[in-house]
Amino acid sequence: MKRLRHPLTLLLLAAAAIAPASAWSQGAGLGAAGELVDPDVLRVCADPSNMPFTDESGEGFENKLAEMVAAKTGRKSVSYTWFPMVTGFVRNTLRANRCDVVMGYAQGDELVQNTNAYYRSAYVLVYKKGAGLDGVETIEDPRLQEKKFGVVGRTPPATNMAKAGLMKNTKAYPLMVDTRFAPSMAEVMIQDLMEGVIDVAVLWGPMAGYYARKSGADLAVVPLVKETTGSRMTYRITMGVRPSDQEWKRTLNRVIKENQGEINKILLDYGVPLIDEQDKPITQ
Repeated sequence: MKRLRHPLTLLLLAAAAIAPASAWSQGAGLGAAGELVDPDVLRVCADPSNMPFTDESGEGFENKLAEMVAAKTGRKSVSYTWFPMVTGFVRNTLRANRCDVVMGYAQGDELVQNTNAYYRSAYVLVYKKGAGLDGVETIEDPRLQEKKFGVVGRTPPATNMAKAGLMKNTKAYPLMVDTRFAPSMAEVMIQDLMEGVIDVAVLWGPMAGYYARKSGADLAVVPLVKETTGSRMTYRITMGVRPSDQEWKRTLNRVIKENQGEINKILLDYGVPLIDEQDKPITQ
């Protein structure tokens, strides 16, 4: 089975297999009236092999966030429903009432009800410091015209790169890969950057930051917040719950509001490039 690894498009592509949120129905549940939220265990819907987000080993930053949420909401433990992030993820996990929250979900997707955003990040440029690209902040920068790029196919930066005439020197990496048997394309791209196969990697920020830090090299990770044309590069990330679980959403919103500093620390420890609503970096 091929898995879609790009964190922002995975669940969007599941839409064709999901009934509209308004069609969902719930009976009396485990938590508040009409809700199916377990009051004792934080039941998380997650991909079992999706670093740096989630992993069966519990090493992903969303695993750490789940532990924090469990503690803050008085849950005794965290349990997981593991399912690959492919078409049918929501249908087979959250909608099937097998779990109560997706820890990372792009704001605005109608497949779930979004909590308030707990971080904002962007696609980024990654390049070696001191290699002639220091200060490059946009895809349109003329210094990039003859450079060799790496980008995951069919992601938003690819559109902007095509408009800038950069695709002729670009290596496209597959959007879908089974990471049970092969490394993440983000990890492969950073390795190619280290070996000189490409000069610039264009990746979703949390993946880029994690694998750039893991490489141990002196790499620049530059959020694409100054693009003037093409697809947007910034996204707010929320937690996803069922549309009927209004009280649960309010509970999670309180946890986010009261613990934003702790959340930021977890994310920054994984190299996630955080940006505020004015596109300024968050460093603590």
